[in-house]
Amino acid sequence: MTAAERAWAELAALAAAPGASAIRPLFAADPARFARFHREGAGLLLDFSKTSISEAVLAALLALARATGVEAARDAMARGEPVNVTERRAALHMALRGPLPGAGAAAHAEAMEVLARMRAFTEAVHRGDIRGATNQRFDTVLNIGIGGSDLGPVMVCRALWRAGDPMRPIHLANVDGHGWEAVLPQLDARRTLVLVASKTFTTQETMANAHLVRRWMEASVGKNGASAHFAALSTNLAATTAFGIGEDRVFPFRDWVGGRFSLWSAIGLSLALSLGWDRFAALLEGARAMDAHFLAAPLADNLPVLLALTECWHVNGLGLHRRAVLPYDERLRRLPAHLQQLEMESLGKGVTLAGAPVSHATGPVVFGEPGTNAQHSFMQLVHQGPRPVPVDFILVARPDHGHAENHRILLANGLAQAEALLMGREAAAVEAEMRAAGLPEAEIARLLPHRVFPGDRPSVTILLPRLDAHHLGALIALYEHKVAVLGALWGINPFDQWGVELGKVMAAPILRELEAGHVGAHDSSTAGLMQALLRLQAE
Repeated sequence: MTAAERAWAELAALAAAPGASAIRPLFAADPARFARFHREGAGLLLDFSKTSISEAVLAALLALARATGVEAARDAMARGEPVNVTERRAALHMALRGPLPGAGAAAHAEAMEVLARMRAFTEAVHRGDIRGATNQRFDTVLNIGIGGSDLGPVMVCRALWRAGDPMRPIHLANVDGHGWEAVLPQLDARRTLVLVASKTFTTQETMANAHLVRRWMEASVGKNGASAHFAALSTNLAATTAFGIGEDRVFPFRDWVGGRFSLWSAIGLSLALSLGWDRFAALLEGARAMDAHFLAAPLADNLPVLLALTECWHVNGLGLHRRAVLPYDERLRRLPAHLQQLEMESLGKGVTLAGAPVSHATGPVVFGEPGTNAQHSFMQLVHQGPRPVPVDFILVARPDHGHAENHRILLANGLAQAEALLMGREAAAVEAEMRAAGLPEAEIARLLPHRVFPGDRPSVTILLPRLDAHHLGALIALYEHKVAVLGALWGINPFDQWGVELGKVMAAPILRELEAGHVGAHDSSTAGLMQALLRLQAE
């Protein structure tokens, strides 16, 4: 038996022990549990005490991390080794934020050259040195991209952008024409700078939207003037030139930057333009602080490692295959969507690095909404559903508004939800409460089962001092590194995404058939639906 197999067996034995999922007895036995089971790093606080991880479980999880080579995988990624084994690529998103050893040093130097060009372009636009075809200053940036070229920038913009910032950000992702119709009334072509974000400049949805916007721009400012309103985030110079974008307006990023890890690269140009360069730089600095913590902190004190080990305990030990993300800050309303791609695209794998079927569960389903909205929707299932759903609570200590009472209410709700999941409400307390309220005994008996909360439902809490660019960068990098750690623990490749490709490939012949009005060979359901669509479109 290998060291990894022994570590997995030890973890399985602990998970199978009576009371392995109980949390309340751990608090009852250890008044200092919070002190033992929280850590701080890169300006963030991680509390994992409201889980059933005991000292013995934590020791077993750390042994598993060592046995599965988490530290070696982390260091190989930092050195620029081809950790994305299926595509023979490095995963050097950390090089976008700071210097790294080995091949990472050259990658960082290259990234700095692109960042310098981005900065010069951003500041020229803000000064008014770069203008549109009608010589008006740009006040709006329209980012056309999908997946990692959209979710990360949208999330950061909605977290940090304020009225009065340098430019207004608008994002167009969905190929559905209704998306364009929704943003069109917000745009003045004369003052709009358009970014087309596609590494290959062939992404179907992005290019369909880019051509649609190009036609609109040409109709608004003239065919010859439209190019003044476009820039590209791409490596395909031939395609960007054919589209009408000059080389000086093309900002590349390399194939060692995965889409879901790319907001720090040229893909972040919309952030620099809308927020200003200093805040974009602060975002990178916050991520760099988390990188330094991840690379240097011992496993037992390492926030990304501990967050990943907590998830491993929930998924592999306790069989909990869903996780809710509840940011108690409206500005983080798109964080769950970003994490859905970051985690589910990275960890939704069914084979190991060697191509063998995995022997254990991998990535859970991730969903979420801002608190307190979630309390009035899916939290019913989290509190009283038959299977626990671990929760990530994200709290911000100091708001950037003067409505102190609102913020106290918000924080009180977040803390109360986590405590309620932990403590629950037992039948005796509910019964006494109803009796004190004067309810008849028959009514108490009828309602009692419905008003009991089981408790012992796990959660972690991440606390930020403020939601500024620096701490947001650290938070995003925390989750990025958590993904890398889970990839090592599970022996899978978290840096490829072959599952994204199959639907794209199969869409091409279906599109041709819909254009021709002729249905080819498909399963009976797909063929029947295509025939129904063609019939309805012809009516």
